[in-house]
Amino acid sequence: MPAHLERTRGHEHREPVPAAPHTRRLARELGVEIHEVKGTGPGGRISEDDVKAHAKQMLLSATAAAQAPRESHFAAAALPDFSRWGQVERVSMRGVRRKTAEHLWQAWTSIPHVTQQDKADITELEQLRARFAPKAQEAGGKMTVTAIALKVCASALKIFPQFNASLDMAKEEIVYKQYIHIGVAVDTDRGLLVPVIRDVDKKNIVELAAELTQFSKKARDKKLTPQDMEGGTFTITNLGGIGGTGFSPIVNFPEVAILGLSRSSMEPVWSNGKFEPRLVLPLSLSYDHRLIDGADAARFLRWIAEAFEQPFLLSVQG
Repeated sequence: MPAHLERTRGHEHREPVPAAPHTRRLARELGVEIHEVKGTGPGGRISEDDVKAHAKQMLLSATAAAQAPRESHFAAAALPDFSRWGQVERVSMRGVRRKTAEHLWQAWTSIPHVTQQDKADITELEQLRARFAPKAQEAGGKMTVTAIALKVCASALKIFPQFNASLDMAKEEIVYKQYIHIGVAVDTDRGLLVPVIRDVDKKNIVELAAELTQFSKKARDKKLTPQDMEGGTFTITNLGGIGGTGFSPIVNFPEVAILGLSRSSMEPVWSNGKFEPRLVLPLSLSYDHRLIDGADAARFLRWIAEAFEQPFLLSVQG
């Protein structure tokens, strides 16, 4: 058939290749395009060994591509020549900063994020925190809001187990963890580190305060090991020491939720027919919308807020 009619039918006209029928049959069985095989015989004749070698090379290339780390978007994006507008300095991005960038990019691109906001009245809680601070200090820790949040979140995760889970999209399964290990983001001069406190539900607040203080010190002294930052089921990040009224934290993959704490402040709250000055803590919950619905996120965050507002609730509901 004429070449232009072959193209009309959707086929590209190719010159015949020198290969025996049994060689062509082998190529079809191996899924090899015979026209792409380079023949090593006389006149470029293609042998069965040539077909096998080509198939092997295809397999090696596919394996290498699968094993190679995916190129991140921020690394691949082309940048303009900034030196056209002024002096610049380039510093190599290594160590913790590079790992953090890669991990956050993976989390942001693979998880459909939604952030739920709420507020907690911690006026009474702050009074209790000041009262029990000496006990935490005796144990080698500080009675911080983050330490209390660890216990609050551990209790909430028992009641809302979907927040203590992970998604296995490859197997189309939800992995519910029967343990509660909570990571706490620590700001260091090397970048953000997230040590994991294990079995939070089995420890009291004083113990959690002491362990949190120890981990924070290890992070800033560059003594954290990779094992110290593995196995988390939920994460807490507190920016209250710096400021802000709310933010949208990125879920720490492969977890499905993260709680952000901002700076508490005195606000007028309407109560008993009048405005009263109350200490209010902003809460920000980011979650994976593939597993968690908005209504469940609102209930989860409201439970946490009420636990902050009513510390006795922890002793009643665990």
